[in-house]
Amino acid sequence: MATRQRTSAASHPKSRFRRLATRSFAGETLTQRASLNMLAAVVDYGARVIVGLLLNPLLVSRLGDVVYGVYQVLGRLIGVATPAGGRPSQALKWTIAYDQYSTDYEAKRRQVGSALAVWFLFLPPLAVAGGVLAWFAPVWLDVPASLDWTVRLAGLVLVVDLIVTGLATIPWSVLQGENLGYKRLGLSALVVLGGGALTALVVLLGAGLIGVAAATLVTTVATGALFWWVVRANVPWFGIARPSLRAAAGFTRLSGWFLLWSLVMQLMRASDVVVLGIAGSTTLVTAYVLTRYVPETIFGGVAIMVSAIMPGIGGLVGAGDLERVVRVRNESMAATWLIATALGSTYLIWGEPFLDLWVGESYYAGETATVLIVLMVLQLGLIRNDAGLIDLTLELRAKVLLGFLSAGASIALALLLIAGLDFGISGLVVGFIAGRSILSIGYPWLIGRFLAVSPSDQVRAIVRPALVTTALFAAAVIVERYVGADFWLTLLFFAGLTVPVAFLASFYGGLSREQRRRVSRRLSRVIRLA
Repeated sequence: MATRQRTSAASHPKSRFRRLATRSFAGETLTQRASLNMLAAVVDYGARVIVGLLLNPLLVSRLGDVVYGVYQVLGRLIGVATPAGGRPSQALKWTIAYDQYSTDYEAKRRQVGSALAVWFLFLPPLAVAGGVLAWFAPVWLDVPASLDWTVRLAGLVLVVDLIVTGLATIPWSVLQGENLGYKRLGLSALVVLGGGALTALVVLLGAGLIGVAAATLVTTVATGALFWWVVRANVPWFGIARPSLRAAAGFTRLSGWFLLWSLVMQLMRASDVVVLGIAGSTTLVTAYVLTRYVPETIFGGVAIMVSAIMPGIGGLVGAGDLERVVRVRNESMAATWLIATALGSTYLIWGEPFLDLWVGESYYAGETATVLIVLMVLQLGLIRNDAGLIDLTLELRAKVLLGFLSAGASIALALLLIAGLDFGISGLVVGFIAGRSILSIGYPWLIGRFLAVSPSDQVRAIVRPALVTTALFAAAVIVERYVGADFWLTLLFFAGLTVPVAFLASFYGGLSREQRRRVSRRLSRVIRLA
C-alpha cells in the first residue's frame, strides 16, 4: 500500500522470504541490472547531449538571442504546470520498485489502474493551469507585440506535450520500477536523435518557435509508444486492473505528495531561468543558459546514472536491508562528488574557450558567475541523490515541506539580488545556493534518521571533500587565466589531458582509503558486467 510506514517491511509476513530473495538477487544480478540500467541511461543521455550540442547553436542563429531566450523561459514556465498533472508516474514507479519482489501481479495491475485514474482526475486542472501560463507568458516575458500570439500558440503546444507526457510515462514507470530500464537500451536513444533531427528540420524550414514546440510533442508521442511496446514485451504481468476505492485513495494520496514534490523540483530547476527572465532580461537568460549548459550536462549525467540504480535500492528498502542501503548511498554520494568535482574543475579551466568556439565569446557569463554556476549545480546534484533515496521510503511529507521552504527562499533571495541590487547572473546563483542550503542540511538529516546515521558522522564525512573541492576550483580559476584554445582540436586535446589530472587529484585528495576501495570495486564490477 502507498501508506505503509517504514517499519512495515520488517513486520511484513513475507519479510523473511523477501530478505533472502534480496540477498540472492543482489549477489547475482542486482549489480548487473544496475550496470545495464546505467548503461542505458548513459546512452540516452549521450544522445541528448549530442542533440543539445548540435541543436543549440542552430537555434541561437536561426531564432536569434531574444527568441531563443524566450524559448528557454517558456519551456520552464509551462513546466511549472507539471504538478497539476498529479505525477501518477512517479508514485507508480516507486510503489512498483518497493514491491519489486512481490508476485501479487493483480495488485500491480491495480497500481497501474490507479495511475491512469489519477491521470484522468488531474487532466482538467493541468489543462487550465497550462492554458493560463501560456496565455499570460507574453505579458510576463515582455516580448514584442508581434510575438504575442507566437508565444501563446507555442505555449499551448507545450501544454499538450505535458498532458501527453503524463500518459506516456506510465509504461516507463513500470519498466523502471521493475528494475528493467535497460530493456530499452539503444531504442530510446534513437528516438532522441530522431527528435533532434526533426527539431533541426523545422527550424531550417522557418517554422520558428511553434515548430520547435510541435517537434517536442511529436518526440514525446514517439517515446511513449516505444516504452509501451518495450514494457509489453518484457513485463509479463503488465496490464490494467480496476483498483478498489481504498487502493485508489491511497495511491492518490501518495501521488499528491509526488505532485507537490514535482512543484518543488520545477521551482528549483526551472525558476532560476524564469526569475532571471522576469527580473533581468532574456539576453541575460541566453548567456546564463549557455554558460550553464556544460555543468548542467555533467551533473545531469551523474544524476541519471544514480537514478538508474534507485529501483534496485528500492527493493532493498522494501526488504528492510538498510545496512546495504547505507553502503550504496555512501558509494553513490562519493561517486557523484568525484565525477562532478573532476569535470567541474575541467570546465572552469576550459569553459570560456568552449563557449567561444561553440556559440561565441559574448555568451560567456564571466569568471565569478561561472564558478558560482558550477557550485550551484554540484549542490543540486548531491541534493537530488538524497531526494531520490527519500522517495524510496514512500514518506515524503517532510521532504516536500522543506523543499517548498527552500524554493521560496531561493526565489526571494534571487529577486532581491537581481532586481534590488542589480547583481545579475551572479546574484541569481548566490540566491539559489543560499536557499538550497536548507535542503543541503535538511535532507541528510532526514536520511540519517531513516538509516540511523548520526549528524556528526555525516558532517565529518563532508569536510575533506569540501576542502578538496575548494582547492581544485581555486586552482582551476588561476590556471584558466593563462590558457586558451583557438581550435576545437586544441581544446579537446588539452581538456582531455586535464580530466584525468583533475580526476586523480579528486580521487586521492577527497576520498578516504575505504571510499577509494569501494568506489574502485563498484566501478570495476559495473564495467565488467556492462
